[in-house]
Amino acid sequence: MTSRPQTPPLSKPEDDQDPMARPPPTTTSLAVPFPTSRKKATGVRPWLLLDSTGQTQVVEAGKHAIMCRTGLPARDLRILDPLLSYPSAVLGRERAIVINLEHIKAIITAQEVLLLNSRDPSVTPFVEELQRRLIFHYHATEAQAEGKQGLENRDGSKILPYEFVALETCLEAACSCLESEAKTLEQEAHPALDKLTSKISTLNLERVRQIKSRLVAITGRVQKVRDELEHLLDDDEDMVELYLTEKLVQQQLDDSSTSSLNEGNDIDDDELQADSDDSIPAEVSLGALASHKDDINNIDNEHDHQFTAPNGLGRYSNTHTSTTRSAISKNLNVGELEMLLEAYFVQIDGTLNKLSTLGEYVDDTEDYINIMLDDKQNQLLQMGVMMTTATLVVTFFVVVAGILGMNIKIALFKEDVQTGMPKFLWTVAGGTSGVIFLYVIAIAWCKHKRLLDN
Repeated sequence: MTSRPQTPPLSKPEDDQDPMARPPPTTTSLAVPFPTSRKKATGVRPWLLLDSTGQTQVVEAGKHAIMCRTGLPARDLRILDPLLSYPSAVLGRERAIVINLEHIKAIITAQEVLLLNSRDPSVTPFVEELQRRLIFHYHATEAQAEGKQGLENRDGSKILPYEFVALETCLEAACSCLESEAKTLEQEAHPALDKLTSKISTLNLERVRQIKSRLVAITGRVQKVRDELEHLLDDDEDMVELYLTEKLVQQQLDDSSTSSLNEGNDIDDDELQADSDDSIPAEVSLGALASHKDDINNIDNEHDHQFTAPNGLGRYSNTHTSTTRSAISKNLNVGELEMLLEAYFVQIDGTLNKLSTLGEYVDDTEDYINIMLDDKQNQLLQMGVMMTTATLVVTFFVVVAGILGMNIKIALFKEDVQTGMPKFLWTVAGGTSGVIFLYVIAIAWCKHKRLLDN
């Protein structure tokens, strides 16, 4: 197997640098194989580059520079644009993996990681953890290459490729962030909901409304991450695209085989040329020699073009890419990657289940509050019915009082106070008794008709 080509260094490394040390990031400009006479583009952004040894440096690069270095199309880089809102995505391409998970926006190749928003305070813990794992992976790989026991395979397990170490760190950071937010929301939601059920007030209702809005937002984010992982797990071809190291090795083997075949053909051509030199005229020999020199120059130009390409890889044709991908798909077992993705799929699915349970609890509380409000409303309606009935029956007594208050001459008004007072009291008592009797009859009839609760 040929050795992995190293990425052209962006800055001159120091010879006495400790591989386990974490020097502060340096700022350089990303070297690209296109003319530099153009003016500096306005879309240049700082990218944090972590190489295979775990060392970091900040590079200033535009979209075209990143496209030339990673082989990604512009539509994939648009997903990482912080000014645009795109859902979570994990895209596997020929030479890179595009990661857009929550606050993590990165490009992973077989030899390096490019992180866009490295200055975000929420990304700092992720960068530190990623650097630690990459350093650990580098020493484990070196120990395995020297024939010693690696740091990660003490139990005999296989060391993960570079891109899988970076991918696992991204997934762990995104899933842990979502799980932490879900746990915080759950701790705030239960007391607020319990307080609302005990006392319905404007303040409690507003607090629960805010919690429900946060719940809907975080549920959508978790659902997008879960759907992306499920999509990867359901499609083996998409998982094969994430094996960048295997594709790089396969391309190197194909190139070595092609070079060996070309060298063998050149040797055969030289032998045939030597045998036929005596029989070929001078003019023909000179023409063949000039043609042969042109072929050599074309091969050298092609070799130089491939050497100047980023990561030591040239632009392969679609036929060659399809052939390599088919060969890898047939011989590659995606079980290792599937287990990695399955672990984080289970974690994010558990977070989604917690949020779904919390959402059901919020909905149950909302239904309970609506039931309580409906009950209060029914009680008010019943009280209104009773008050209206009382007003109706009292109106009959008011009619009697109105009749007696008319300015007419009757015998009752001609009697003196001592004689007419008993009759007046009997009239008042009779009217009051009649009103009460009518009210009781009306309420009993309403209860009989189930217009009022018993």
